[in-house]
Amino acid sequence: MDYLWAFAVGGAICLVGQILIDLTKLTPAKILVSFAVAGVILTAVGLYAPLVEFAGAGATVPITGFGFLLAEGVRRSVDSIGLLGIFSGGMGAAAAGLEAVIIMGLIVSLLFKRGDRVS
Repeated sequence: MDYLWAFAVGGAICLVGQILIDLTKLTPAKILVSFAVAGVILTAVGLYAPLVEFAGAGATVPITGFGFLLAEGVRRSVDSIGLLGIFSGGMGAAAAGLEAVIIMGLIVSLLFKRGDRVS
């Protein structure tokens, strides 16, 4: 049942994004940023953590989960080191994921040659 709920919640988040792409003039970049900010805001008001508890990866894998990760990192850092945690908490929480993306990007760039696209 956990897999079903993860799929349903993650799919619903992606459905909202697709509807925004189809029905508005918002660019995908603006929608991406809006989702990340929505994750931060929903975490700040206490609504996203219960969704993560309920749906697991269905709530943490979409970009709203990145906003959740940043907000939770800041909250934990502020609780442990004070107001200076505002500046370090988010990046500290996301450091492993960001490092993995950078390393994978480097590996792929070394393995594959850029080719010209033919339209």
